[in-house]
Amino acid sequence: MPGVVPSLRRALHLGYNAEPGLFRAALLLSATVWLPTALTGLWLKLVVDGVVQHRQELVGLGAAALGVSVAGSWLLNRINSRVGSQLRLRSTVAIEAEVSRLQTQIVGIEHHERAEFLDRLQLLKEHIFLLDHLYGTFMGFVGLVLMLLTTVGLLASIHPALVLLALFAVPAATSGSWRAGAERRAEDLAAPANRLVRHLFDITTSAASGKELRVTRNGGELVRRRRVAWANGYAALSRARWTSAFIYSAAWAFFGVAYGVALALVALVLHRSAGSVVLALVAGGSLARYLGMGLSEAQFLRWTLDAAGRLTWLEEYARRHTERADQRAPQRIERGMRFENVSFTYPGTDKAVLEGVSFMVPAGAVVALVGENGAGKSTLVKLMCRFYEPTSGRLFIDDLDLTRIPAAEWRARIGGAFQDFMRFEFRAQRNVGLGDQPREDDLVAVGAAVARGGAEAVVEKLPGGLETQLGSSWPGGTDLSYGQWQKLALARGFMREDPLLLILDEPTSALDAETEHALFERFAAQSKAGSAHGRVTVLVSHRFSTVRMADLIVVVDDGRLSDVGSHDQLMTRGGLYAELYGIQARAYR
Repeated sequence: MPGVVPSLRRALHLGYNAEPGLFRAALLLSATVWLPTALTGLWLKLVVDGVVQHRQELVGLGAAALGVSVAGSWLLNRINSRVGSQLRLRSTVAIEAEVSRLQTQIVGIEHHERAEFLDRLQLLKEHIFLLDHLYGTFMGFVGLVLMLLTTVGLLASIHPALVLLALFAVPAATSGSWRAGAERRAEDLAAPANRLVRHLFDITTSAASGKELRVTRNGGELVRRRRVAWANGYAALSRARWTSAFIYSAAWAFFGVAYGVALALVALVLHRSAGSVVLALVAGGSLARYLGMGLSEAQFLRWTLDAAGRLTWLEEYARRHTERADQRAPQRIERGMRFENVSFTYPGTDKAVLEGVSFMVPAGAVVALVGENGAGKSTLVKLMCRFYEPTSGRLFIDDLDLTRIPAAEWRARIGGAFQDFMRFEFRAQRNVGLGDQPREDDLVAVGAAVARGGAEAVVEKLPGGLETQLGSSWPGGTDLSYGQWQKLALARGFMREDPLLLILDEPTSALDAETEHALFERFAAQSKAGSAHGRVTVLVSHRFSTVRMADLIVVVDDGRLSDVGSHDQLMTRGGLYAELYGIQARAYR
């Protein structure tokens, strides 16, 4: 994780940019809001000395200053609270926008799939509220430091030796810092278990899993597993907290003894005035209280800086994964898409999921990817979409290396749908229109996409047509079946009229074989219509009645290319494809 200073500097810069005026005001208030309180002991000294010495002018001056301090403290605290609240509100919006921007601008999807990255992102999302408080905590800490310096100065005015009282707080300060670090390390170790706890909670409280949990009667078991996961994750954190609490208490007891000795020194050895004894009593007692507040602020600041460190890590990760493409996306595909000795290993793993894959898809062709689960079909699709780059080998569009085309520009020329589609709970029109965001308000374009995706029947059944709010969790919202959501996702995938690459990755898994076959016949016809641009259509399906319609079938077996050809060619060769086709054909008889 990045260091404290870079994380703090980046977080403060983000807060300043969110609202410069509020940020400056909050910083100024943090430097002054504690001053009236810190000077209370001085004003009490004047009052007491004035009473003992029968000097009314000292009594009046001290009393007036004390009144101004009390009123000023109240007023400054009210203003500081209002300004801090506004700054937190503005900074929350800025921080959440920054986290969303960073995650969406990263070229690939590695950070969404690697466990250690998911743990960090989970902690970042859970601790965004800490970042909201970073500015107030930091500025409050600055104010407390100024207050401590003022208090130490007042003690030194009685006798320089009293400055040593602050040194006796060093063990407490050290224990506080160690305490925060120990708990942070324990929290990081518990992140996987806590993510499991959250996942199990989502399962047991989600409407989507409610029916299955009740039928299978697994609810109690999942609750038990959640309790075990929570206990495992919390054990290390609990031990760290108990240990740090013991050390913390011992350090403060040590300071308490030193405080008592200091008071005895002022009253019995130095024979200072009664006002000086009161000043030592108030300032020394305040010193303990201010140190306690300062250590609490320092501990909370440490937590917020850890959260800021995760944000800085995300920024650095996004910066490291900035592409250096130097070519424009083509307007059409002339010859085709070519895999040239492509191998791929997912980052953080050792096993290659693709090895030495080479094949050519002619421009305008429909290609089907076939293989058993885990063979590497989805990985081929990810490489085509530039979600990842090959570990070795290259992928060409005509004679242009795909990695030289900006990912965003290339993806703007991709259409289609995926098995793990999103259920956007917006109006139906927007749900479909997001497939080509600049045209989401174009009713004609949305209607055409609905027709291309075979979702006309779904829209017709909606009470308000395309104006219907989707999702039962919204007022007046309409819930859909899984198959209906999938058809709308298909329509969304067809919003772009002239994509160069059309991906259909198990987009009809919720449909029966006959309906899927009819839809893919329509897709194949549309692909032929797009052949003028050289469009390559990629089908991924486990149903061979659909696959056989493709111009070219690529058979993948355990990450290696097993065979390539048309349906008739592959059946004649009698390899893996013919075997799988025969197994499925017999199952349908």
